Order: sequence, then structure tokens, then C-alpha cells
Amino acid sequence: MADVLSVLRQYNIQKKEIVAKGDEVIFGEFSWPKNVKTNYIIWGTGKEGQPKEYYTLDSILFLLNNVHLPHPSYVRRAATENIPVVRRPDRKGLLSYLNGESSTSTSIDRSAPIEIGLQRPTQERVRLDKERLAARLEGHKEGIVQTDQIRSLSEAMSVEKIAAIKAKIMAKKRSTIKTDLDDDITLKQRSFVDAEVDVTRDIVSRERVWRTRTTILQSTGKEGASARKAQTPALQPVPRPGSRTPIIIIPAGTTSLITMLNAKDLLQDLKFVTSEEKKKQGIQRDNEVLLQRRKDQIQPGGTTLSVTVPYRVIDQPLKLAPQDWDRVVAVFVQGPAWQFKGWPWLLPDGSPVDIFAKIRAFHLKYDEAKTDPNVQKWDVTVLELSHHRRHLDRPVFLRFWETLDRYMVKHKSHLRF
Repeated sequence: MADVLSVLRQYNIQKKEIVAKGDEVIFGEFSWPKNVKTNYIIWGTGKEGQPKEYYTLDSILFLLNNVHLPHPSYVRRAATENIPVVRRPDRKGLLSYLNGESSTSTSIDRSAPIEIGLQRPTQERVRLDKERLAARLEGHKEGIVQTDQIRSLSEAMSVEKIAAIKAKIMAKKRSTIKTDLDDDITLKQRSFVDAEVDVTRDIVSRERVWRTRTTILQSTGKEGASARKAQTPALQPVPRPGSRTPIIIIPAGTTSLITMLNAKDLLQDLKFVTSEEKKKQGIQRDNEVLLQRRKDQIQPGGTTLSVTVPYRVIDQPLKLAPQDWDRVVAVFVQGPAWQFKGWPWLLPDGSPVDIFAKIRAFHLKYDEAKTDPNVQKWDVTVLELSHHRRHLDRPVFLRFWETLDRYMVKHKSHLRF
């Protein structure tokens, strides 16, 4: 079994999904505690008779997730989250090893004790999730309100009263299915169960008990019909579950490198086309764009499946409903702070720094252009494009998706991505 540092390096190079959940970090079928020690020696230890100290998995993973930050900003963020920092002398060599630029490092102690990862019973868990879901659906099928089946209780109360109580119980069960399942399933298995529960919730929400044996017997004339209206309370529609499609906000200004005209070319097709070129092609500006991102998804059995995931792109964020802001996952920053006027989380002095703590921020510019002073001091990932070398576009936009995926795994795992 490989050591955890080698596994982390392999997953980082191959861009595989790393899941931090609770106090553990999950690599496919294996997991390690967050605070497990790696075999990478901390700079300045192990010399002149001092004992060797090693970086923990949590501290190295935090560096990978925040590698875009300048070292002082990274140190401040690590201190805020109470995570040990990777020291500056170790940073370059460690990242070179983790990114596959070097095959080893002099700071790796091959004689250090290795903690074996725990194997996760993936197939068994998927099977149990399917059985649990099937049992819940079967229980719902058996529990549909049928007043003629509960008539034996009518000595204590009316049939309609009993039916109403039972309907409330069933409604309560329906609303808790999703919560129960979320506590049990892993991130890789979430897509299966979420899809099943979403469909089930939609079907259940459409069900109505329009007629029972009693109401049919009462419907043999206008008098019976009026009696039914008086005795049967109005059925309230069950609200549909909210959307899980992530939202990306781009600048509305025409000077931005990304606009509503070329957003699909950049983020979906991974190639840069200027807005001027799109205008010459006769492309009309849309109020919003729905991206269809193609990505490979690892299935529980280890096979890879190509899937398409929708993302909504807008440039008029003030039109969003309050509940939609939870789905905003990324914003392209142009530079001036007035871009964020009227946004939630804006500080009284107009500073958007709290916005960047809740939404991943990016800045797109040409490589020879100077970086805006505001962008330099904000927590923003800078993406640089070449003016003429279009073959370099794809790595730039792949970096955008990789950075966004890591952010969503940690902060927006309830959305579809």
C-alpha cells in the first residue's frame, strides 16, 4: 500500500477527485484522517539533534487548494482556519513533487512510519443505499391515504380526521427522505441517490387524494356536492424542490474579455474568441447562457463515465431572487469595486472582500497586460490568455474548472456539478 503523500501526488497529477469529509480525506476506495502525518520533513527540523517533524495531510491539501494565493495571503487564510502552514522554503519543492515536475524530493523521509489508509466498502454502501431507497419508496406506496382501509378507527374519530392525520405523517416522511440519505452516502455515490430522490419527490408532490369512498357516496346530487365542499379542506400544492444548477456571474461591461457573446466558447468549448468576432458572425446577445460542461466522472466500480453538467451564466446579478444567491459559485472580476454594488455581503465601505469568501472569484486578462490593483489585493484567481497563441487557451480554462471543482466540493456540494 502506498503512503498517503504518494497517493495525494497521484490524484493531483491525474486530476482525480479528492473529498474532504468530516475528519477524513477520501481517495477513491481509501481514506486517511486529516491529521495523519506524511513523510515530508518540515524545513528546519531533524537537524543538530532536533527530532524530525512532518507535515500533516490536511496542511498539504490546504496548500494545494490555495496554491493560487500569494504566500502571505495563504498564511493568513491558514491561520484563520487553524491549519498548519507549509513553510516558504518547502513550498516550491513540495509543489514541484505534487505536480509531477519532479519524481522525488530530498525532504521525503523514506524511513518514516507509514499509516495505512482504511478501505471503504464502496460497492456494499451503494447496494445498501439502493435497498434503503427501495424500502422507503415501498413504504410510501403502502402508506398512501385510503380512508376505506382505516374505517375500523372510526369509533374514536371521523374517517376524514384519521385520513388527515395520516396524510400529515406521510408528508413529514417525504420531507425527511433527502436529509436521511445525505448523511449516509459519499460524494461519489451522491449523483445516484440524489437523482432517485429528486424524481421521487417530484412524483410524490403531484399526488392528490381527490376522491375517497365517502366523498363518492356523498356526490349523488348538488346537496351532497356542497356538503363535500364544506367538509373537505382545500388541498395546498406541495412546493417543488429548488434548482441545483450552479450560477456563474460575468461582467456586463463591453471591455471585459468574457461577455455573454463568447462565454460559451470560453467555458464550454475551452477556446478564446473575442466579442468583436462574435458580433461579426451576427451572434445576438442573450440575457443568460446555459453551458453544457462535459466532464469525466468516476463511477463506484472504478469505471469512467462522460457526463454533461449544466451551468447558468448571467451578467445581471441584481435580477437574481434571494434564494438563487446560494447557487452562485463563481464570479469574473473586472477590477472596479462598483461591479458589486447592490450585492449581498458587501461591506459598508463598498469592499467586496466578504463576497470572495462566499463565491470563487476569477480575473481574465491578456498575459502582457498589467493586473488591476484591486485584483492584486483581493482573493482572486488570475487567468492569463495569450494574444495570438490559441493552443494555450485550453489549459487556462481547464485550470478555471479545476479550481472551481475544488471549491464546490468543499463549499457547494449540495449543487449538481
